[in-house]
Amino acid sequence: WSPELSSDLYRIDGWGAPYFTVNSSGDISVRPHGTDTLPHQEIDLLKVVKKASDPINSGGLGLQLPLVVRFPDVLKNRLESLQSAFDYAVQSEGYEAHYQGVYPVKCNQDRFVVEDIVKFGSGFRFGLEAGSKPELLLAMSSLCKGSSEGLLVCNGFKDAEYISLALAARKLQLNTVIVLEQEEELDLVIDISRKMEVQPVIGLRAKLRTNHSGHFGSTSGEKGKFGLTTTQILRVVRKLKESGMLDCLQLLHFHIGSQIPSTELLADGVGEAAQVYSELVRLGAGMKFIDIGGGLGIDYDGTKSSDSDVSVGYGLQDYASTVVQAVRFVCDRKNVKHPVICSESGRAIVSHHSVLIFEAVSSTTTRSQELSSMSLHSFVEKLNDDARADYRNLSAAAIRGEYDTCMLYADQLKQRCVDQFKDGNLDIEQLAAVDAVCDFVSKSIGAS
Repeated sequence: WSPELSSDLYRIDGWGAPYFTVNSSGDISVRPHGTDTLPHQEIDLLKVVKKASDPINSGGLGLQLPLVVRFPDVLKNRLESLQSAFDYAVQSEGYEAHYQGVYPVKCNQDRFVVEDIVKFGSGFRFGLEAGSKPELLLAMSSLCKGSSEGLLVCNGFKDAEYISLALAARKLQLNTVIVLEQEEELDLVIDISRKMEVQPVIGLRAKLRTNHSGHFGSTSGEKGKFGLTTTQILRVVRKLKESGMLDCLQLLHFHIGSQIPSTELLADGVGEAAQVYSELVRLGAGMKFIDIGGGLGIDYDGTKSSDSDVSVGYGLQDYASTVVQAVRFVCDRKNVKHPVICSESGRAIVSHHSVLIFEAVSSTTTRSQELSSMSLHSFVEKLNDDARADYRNLSAAAIRGEYDTCMLYADQLKQRCVDQFKDGNLDIEQLAAVDAVCDFVSKSIGAS
């Protein structure tokens, strides 16, 4: 066995790159600065756990498992990588505005995580997104120490108290945007802003037609739970115009769904939203921002597949370039000034930076049935013609040393025997015997 085989077995270079790898000792190693990590900066995770869990009198911290180990430098690298991807796309596409993201607090409300994001992102106007009153209070407290240009995007259900709090944040010189998710919220915003004598910045969440059918796509599309329909958007515009507040409408928000599987779907959704944005400009709104919501996916299993709920078929740069191209194409065609692009990437920012470590308390081992030549002969005699043919082909491939073919026929033999058992034509001892045959084949050729 070797570290390389461990890395291959657990696909660490697939899902973990560029932050996790297997080092020469066979331990998980963390690269806190991604591809820029120098050899002496790598962190052996096993050594961290030993230091944390060893008794205090032995020089350890005396902590008990399970442990959550955080790597703030990974968090910093994720923020910088996201910003760099959009900066490159903006420059290469000739886009005439910039990108500035926000972190959705609901992804991880840990104080140290939120404060680190504000600190690391202050140099490029990174902000926060809140979806409830407690999150809004947390975001207000944190952003007081961040960039004055960083957005404080207020999503979620809004009662009078929420809206008053958001407008108070505006008075505190925070760059607050109240995003309408329900039509009736507008009346509260207009009424309370006049009472508090605050000029609000308003956004609206559009309920797009674009959706995806994956595990995380249920909140997208025109039948999604959140956002305003085309008819409702027009009524909001009309009411703001009548109130002399149409210039307050500055942001369009939408959300296709979390874990967007492909850039094709992303381009479709962003293109549709850019059309809505251009129409709001035409109607006289003071538009400045297009907020593409969340959806930047994580490849959890390392397969880089757009057909999986736990993987995605693109990287950071593909994502950023797709968004910038889609917005620029529509705006240029409509002769509309390019908006500032905002995204609410949560899992893509924080997922890699913390590791849960727990103790293995037991293990499961499988002991296969021993097969003598007599019991093997008895087993083969009870097989149907197709299964017996698979067994003969398996034996012939084994003699020739064709290991891949061995595994193919072993799998076919096992499935045919399972089908026979389900039909009542094979007893449980015979089913155990085929398991023993297939386990023997796997072990003999070293397959996992």
